[in-house]
Amino acid sequence: MSLPILAKENIVLQAAMNNKGEAIRFTGDVLVKRGYVAPSYIEKMLEREELTSTYMGNFVAIPHGTEDAKESVKESGISIVQVPGGVDFGNGNIVKLLIGIAGKNNEHLDILSQIAIVCSEEENVEKIIHAASAEEILALFEEVN
Repeated sequence: MSLPILAKENIVLQAAMNNKGEAIRFTGDVLVKRGYVAPSYIEKMLEREELTSTYMGNFVAIPHGTEDAKESVKESGISIVQVPGGVDFGNGNIVKLLIGIAGKNNEHLDILSQIAIVCSEEENVEKIIHAASAEEILALFEEVN
């Protein structure tokens, strides 16, 4: 069974998070529920965050697992969580867009480069943060699939 890297069901709109840990768990849980990763992947996402922040600037964080999390990945996939109210990722970094990544083999590098292209434009990030539907977000990321 091959899942699309990004599907409408992988997108959560209007989420509210209390803290960074909750935000990362939630983002990972979308990947677990959709069958991309085993539940153990979420712990590896939290571990990665301890090593170095996945905050990328522009209100975007890209939580993903550590190198040794690869055996927890069943399929390459992305979850997108919109947090209009923002969540504090430390050092005054507020995140309004979480993009969870799970990559099989080295596919995560291609996925990351596609996300970087979309999110390097502040205007695109604003569109995603304010999108009223998953379809609007999918349209911006259609290159990723």
